[in-house]
Amino acid sequence: MAGTGDNSTTNPAVGPDLDKPDNPGHEFAQFGAGCFWGVELAFQRVVGVSKTEVGYSQGNVPDPNYRLVCSGTTNHVEVVRVQFDPQVCPYTNLLSVFWGRHDPTTRNRQGGDVGTQYRSGIYYYNETQARLARESMEAKQLEMKDQRKIVTEILPAKRFYRAEEYHQQYLEKGGGRGSKQSAEKGCNDPIRCYG
Repeated sequence: MAGTGDNSTTNPAVGPDLDKPDNPGHEFAQFGAGCFWGVELAFQRVVGVSKTEVGYSQGNVPDPNYRLVCSGTTNHVEVVRVQFDPQVCPYTNLLSVFWGRHDPTTRNRQGGDVGTQYRSGIYYYNETQARLARESMEAKQLEMKDQRKIVTEILPAKRFYRAEEYHQQYLEKGGGRGSKQSAEKGCNDPIRCYG
């Protein structure tokens, strides 16, 4: 096999996410915490979050779709990309939502969802986010009273591939059962995930 040089010039999937937020002064954050539907709704409710999108990142195949990602052959993660105003919503607030939304000690699964696309990950856009993510993981590990080890990966955000439109704001639109859930800022209603 050839050397392990930088593959991002020939494979866009492994390159960085070069998109820019819609609003000047806003930032991106990217999180993988299991099925992206419920995770997205949790972030939609955060004051200071201006936009959420679900999609696929951290993989090695350009332009993946849901079926391909679920095959387990692309190494992509189901992620939520969050646009936020750091003057209103510090990155640490997003980290709190992330840690509270899933079990970071289960490798490649959340509840009944199993596969590498469901792994726990924080994908950062700058070194400040990376530092805060690592500090929050250390704090979360200290909070845990049992011997379970956090398996969350903390890596630079790779190219983001927006998921199919029917996945976007899925639970807010009613999901598979037509029962809409509130995305209102500050809402604390339980999030119910269903296909």
